[in-house]
Amino acid sequence: RSVAHANVTINFLLPGSFDTRRLNDGLAAAAKDKGVGIDVIRAEEESAIPAKRIGQPEEFGKACAFLCSAHAGYITGQNLLIDGGAFPGVL
Repeated sequence: RSVAHANVTINFLLPGSFDTRRLNDGLAAAAKDKGVGIDVIRAEEESAIPAKRIGQPEEFGKACAFLCSAHAGYITGQNLLIDGGAFPGVL
């Protein structure tokens, strides 16, 4: 609030699972530990997300670009969940 008068906005992006190398490395490690294919672990991960899929990096980038744009100039002090509905506190 103390900087909003100067057109400074402070917002947070709170991502869930996104299809990145880090996520895929984790899925591969879990698959190895369980002795199953990575597709099995990916399906388990996706089934736990209400949207039934893992986010794409482009979706995160577009949300970030929006918050940094003039279109979001009146948005400040917000947390933007980008998690396919996984966080139970909002549903």
